[in-house]
Amino acid sequence: MSADLETAAPPGADPPEARPVPSKSTLRRATAGATIGSIVEWFDVAVYGYLAGVLGKVFFPAGDPTTQLLSSFAVFGVAFAVRPLGGIFFGTLGDRIGRQKTLAWVIVSVSIATLCIGMLPSYASIGLLAPVLLVVLRLIQGFSAGGEMGGASAFVAEYSPPKRRGYLVSLVEMGCILGFLLGSLVVLLLNLSLTSEQIHDWGWRIPFLMTAPLGLIGLYIRNKLEETPAFAALRAEGKVAKRPLRESITKHWPSILRTAGYALFQNAALYVILTYIPSYQESTLGYTATLASVSSVVSMTLVCLVIPLMGRVSDAVGRRPVLSGACVLALLFSYPLFVMMDSDNAVLAVVAHCGLGLILGVFLGPTLAAMNELFSTRVRYGGFSLGYNFSVSAFGGTAPFLVTFLVAETGIVASPAFYVMASAFITLTVVLTTRETAPRRTGDTA
Repeated sequence: MSADLETAAPPGADPPEARPVPSKSTLRRATAGATIGSIVEWFDVAVYGYLAGVLGKVFFPAGDPTTQLLSSFAVFGVAFAVRPLGGIFFGTLGDRIGRQKTLAWVIVSVSIATLCIGMLPSYASIGLLAPVLLVVLRLIQGFSAGGEMGGASAFVAEYSPPKRRGYLVSLVEMGCILGFLLGSLVVLLLNLSLTSEQIHDWGWRIPFLMTAPLGLIGLYIRNKLEETPAFAALRAEGKVAKRPLRESITKHWPSILRTAGYALFQNAALYVILTYIPSYQESTLGYTATLASVSSVVSMTLVCLVIPLMGRVSDAVGRRPVLSGACVLALLFSYPLFVMMDSDNAVLAVVAHCGLGLILGVFLGPTLAAMNELFSTRVRYGGFSLGYNFSVSAFGGTAPFLVTFLVAETGIVASPAFYVMASAFITLTVVLTTRETAPRRTGDTA
């Protein structure tokens, strides 16, 4: 039974060995268990992003709407500052005691923090204590979320047959977008069924309170899962790393840096396209809240359809052609699509949003599989989490704040495209200087 995923492996990786293919029912359970946590985590992120304008008015002093929006996005971004710490904590835990137990703890902590946000009093009720408590709960959310993506993707990667890994791991990424989609649908229903005053008074709480049942379902599913075959074999052989963090940094630092480079475009583009654009369409471009919500639903549905397709394609042609192709598309079309969005035409605004979503979906298809294939089983959870969360913290969570500030300072409403294009250029450079890892292209027959 294999303790690893690699074939033409990076330095420090274990040599691949043949291992039995799990049954279809086992693969379904493993994928569902990993994906449910991603849905919960990104539902939370989406709801905050889509309600950023409302939350700015609820938790911050009355004043300039742009200042309130910037304050709301600043709190959104502060959670990402502690993501690397959460990645280190949960990653180390996952590489020492296993993926399954660690993932159960992750979903419990993030769900409780989100539920508490839904019960927070407003600034009008308790003054400055309201934004302080909001920041504390966002920090708990961010710390917990730091352990989700690395664990969930490693869990599925270590269960997957090598030649189907791109497709199966892409379902974890699709779960993230489904969480976004669910969040946008809930916000859309709020906008359609409640008045603006009702949403500001109490309606904004509903999506946050919905996390409780979602979290309970996720915890139940994850508690029913078994440990991955790869980690179970490693533990049976007595080869579990005693100091996985040290081993990651000293022996796998090139893979950590490459993971951060891959994740740069993934997260910068994701948080701009899926989290920032709805508020941008409403607050900056002057479209209605309903139009912004519809645009999000349509674009994310398209992304969800594209991700597994591109995961399959990457299994056939390799990770590098798909990832680099997406970066090139972003460099060529990001600015024209943002200009199209500012055309005062609602249909074109939705089409432009879908175009950006399509580019993002192409990249998201193979990216998690590609990053997991850079690491050995001994350090996969922690090494992935460290590189990925550093990039999320530096370039993802700060994206809505930075592009809002960029628009305000430059007066160029299409300037968010420059942020997306810069991240695409850097990631393209990393992709082109990294060896192919897809088993069909590297000769792995395991």
